[in-house]
Amino acid sequence: MARPTRRDDLRSMSGYHSPQVTVDVRLNTNESPEPPPAAFAAALAEAAVSTQWHRYPDRQAIALRQAIGTVVGLDPASVFAANGSNEVLQTVLLTFAGSGRTCLTFEPTYALHSHLSLISGSSVVSIDRDDDFVLDAEVAVEAIKANAPAVTFLCSPNNPTGVVEPAETVIAVLEAVESVGGLLVMDEAYGEFASWSAQELLGEERSLVVVKTFSKTWAMAGARLGYLLGPAWLVEELAAVVLPYHLDSFKQQAGVAALAFEAEMKIRIAAVVEQRGRIESGLSDLGAEVWPSGANFVLFRAPLDGDELWRALVERSVLVRNTASWERLDGCLRVTIGTPEENTRFLDALAEILA
Repeated sequence: MARPTRRDDLRSMSGYHSPQVTVDVRLNTNESPEPPPAAFAAALAEAAVSTQWHRYPDRQAIALRQAIGTVVGLDPASVFAANGSNEVLQTVLLTFAGSGRTCLTFEPTYALHSHLSLISGSSVVSIDRDDDFVLDAEVAVEAIKANAPAVTFLCSPNNPTGVVEPAETVIAVLEAVESVGGLLVMDEAYGEFASWSAQELLGEERSLVVVKTFSKTWAMAGARLGYLLGPAWLVEELAAVVLPYHLDSFKQQAGVAALAFEAEMKIRIAAVVEQRGRIESGLSDLGAEVWPSGANFVLFRAPLDGDELWRALVERSVLVRNTASWERLDGCLRVTIGTPEENTRFLDALAEILA
C-alpha cells in the first residue's frame, strides 16, 4: 500500500520540542513559577458544574473578549481569542499570508514564527539582529522595503534573548510595513514583564496587532489560551477564517475567571521582575555573559561549554533550556525565573559547577 507523504515543502521540517526530564527544579519553559490563586480553582470548579456540556460553546467568545477588553482597556471588537498564542499566530498567517506571500523574521527569535509561516505555505525571509541581538531599525526597514512581506514578526521581549524593542524601532518598522501593505505582528507573550507595550500604538488605521498569552502572567500554561489585540476590521477577518467553535466553553470560562485576579497577578509580576534582577546579578558575579532581559527568563553564556553545563545542571536536578546548538547562540543557556527557592537551587548549582 502506498502511504501518503508530507507536503514537499515540509518534508525537512521537524516539530517544535522542549525536552523534559525528571528533575526537582524545572526552569526551561518560561512558565509561571506559581500556580493560579486557590480561589481561581474554586471558581473553575463552579464553572465546570454550570457548563452546558451538551451545547456548543459561544462561537464568538463574547464574555471572554469582554473580560479581556476590560483588563486591557479596549473594545471587545478589537480582541480575538484562540487556543494559545500559537493558534492566534496560525490564524493570522492563514488569513494574511500563505502561498505566494512572504513572512519576515528577525533572528534569533521565537522559532514558531518561521515554523508556522512555512506550514501556512508562506516563504520566509530571515534577517539577523546585530551581535548583541538588538534589531537595527535601518536594516529592518530596508529588509521590509526589499521583500514587501505580507506579515512581519517582532517579538518583544524577544524569545530567547529577552531583549525589549525600543518604541522608536517598532514605530519605524510599523511605518515601513504599512508602506508595503503588510501587517506587523508584535508577539508580546512576555510583555507584562517589560517596561512598555506596543499596545499604545494600536489603532483602526494601523496595520498592527499585539499578541498575548495566558500562559505566563496568568499562570495558565495548561489551559492553552491566548489572544490578539488589533483593529476591529482585522478581528472580523480572523473570525471568518478560524475553525468554528474552536474555543470550548470551559476554556472560555477559565479565561474569564483568571482575569478576575488581575491584582494578584500584578504582585506576582513584580516578584518575578525582582527575582530576574537577582538572577542577572548572580550570573554576572559568576563570570557569565548576560543579556538584559525584559521577560521572565534570562539568556546567558557561562565560561564553560553550554552542553556540558546543561548536563551538569541536570545532574544536580536543575533543568534549564539548552540553546547552545541554536544558530548564533553557541554556548548559551536560557533560565526561566522560578520561585526564590528554585532560583537559589539554580545559582548554587551553577556556582558549584563553575568552581
